[in-house]
Order: sequence, then structure tokens, then C-alpha cells
Amino acid sequence: MLNQPWDTRNGRFPKAHEPARTMDTQVARFNMIESQIRTWDVFDQRILDLYDSVPRDAFVPEAMRGLAYADMEVPLGHGAAMLAPKLEARMLQELQLQPTDRVLEIGTGSGFSTTLLSHLVAHVVSVERVPELAAAAQTRIQARGGRGTVVVETGDAALGWPTRAPYDAILVTAALPLVPDEMLAQLAPGGRLLAVVGAPPIQTARLFTRAPAGGFASTGLFETRIAPLVNARAPERFVF
Repeated sequence: MLNQPWDTRNGRFPKAHEPARTMDTQVARFNMIESQIRTWDVFDQRILDLYDSVPRDAFVPEAMRGLAYADMEVPLGHGAAMLAPKLEARMLQELQLQPTDRVLEIGTGSGFSTTLLSHLVAHVVSVERVPELAAAAQTRIQARGGRGTVVVETGDAALGWPTRAPYDAILVTAALPLVPDEMLAQLAPGGRLLAVVGAPPIQTARLFTRAPAGGFASTGLFETRIAPLVNARAPERFVF
């Protein structure tokens, strides 16, 4: 018994007949939450509980299953990657999501963050540029999704997704050189947008909030580094 890992979700040691792989996964999940996510100042219990209950390894390619709980981006193919757990969790927390929210996710990827969102909010619109990724994510989301409704669309959301606006929150899962005005305009009054802004080596996660009376406030949260969003608008260059 002393050699068996504690099952944090069920509050017990795993039963003897449970597969060893499941026990290994429980340990990896526990270490991800305690050593990665909490150390990045993620304390929202709703989010911590989701990372404990939604199997992250079910959302990565079979060949990458052993890396599902590692502190790294997991390649998904087609030039895409799954965000590191600590970054993904911190971004979800900073959006201050409410159960009634309508959320736009730009970049579905594996569908893992989409699934987490579906447990936290009422409605999720997730847009993926690569059809193969969108189709695979849709299957995973249907198997693991929460109480909220999820719509996965295929297309280029570099300027947002105005056909289903407005949104209470927008999550951009790749970096933007700048946040387009067209994207900000899709926020409802009081809405929040979180994106990693800038070009390497200096990128900052920024939270934009739309004031009820109009206008936007922007707050820098922390520095990080992720791949850019394909077709994202670049700042204008001055020519002398």
C-alpha cells in the first residue's frame, strides 16, 4: 500500500486491480497541478478541479501521451501545439469566467482548453484554422465536454469571429503582434480579452476589458513566450 500513489480526486489509494498506467497518470496529474499550475499563482478551485478531473492525456496524439502532463507545449501536428498546463490554467483564471458567459476561443488546437471552458461557462465558440485539428477536437470535446454548449468552427479568426459576436470573453491561444480593433469590438460591455501580445523575445500576456460606457483598459499580467497566430495582423512599419 505504501508504494501506491494517493488518488487526490477520489480521496483514496487506487484499488489493486486498477491498471498501472492509470496510477502513473494520477501521479503525473497531481504533480502537474501542485508543481506547475499552483506555482504559477493559479488558486481558482474550479480550475484546479478541472485539471484533476478532465484527462489531459486523452487530448494529445497517441505518440505524445507520455508528455501530456509535462511542463511544456505538446506538438499536435500541422504546426500547432498544446499550451503548457501552467500557462493555459493561468489564462483561464485571469479571464474571471462566469457560468453565464459566452466565450470565443481563437485556436481550438487539441480541444482541451475548449473542454475546460465548457465546464466553466454557458456557451463556447471555438475557431480552428486547420480542418483536421478541428475535426479531431470536436470528437474529443463531445466525449469530455461540460454543461455548456460548444460550437467548433473552421476558419481564420485572426480578426476574431464577428458572426457570433458579442462575447463576454475572448481567449487567444497564440501570440498576437497587436490586438486588432476588430477583435476588441466583438466584446460585450464589461467583456474581457486575454492574449499574449508582442514579438519574441518580449511577449506579455495582457488582459483587455471593455468599459460599459465604451473604451478599453489594458493590463499587463506576466511575460511568457508562445508561437504567433497564423495570419495575425502585424504593426505598420514606418518608412523614412
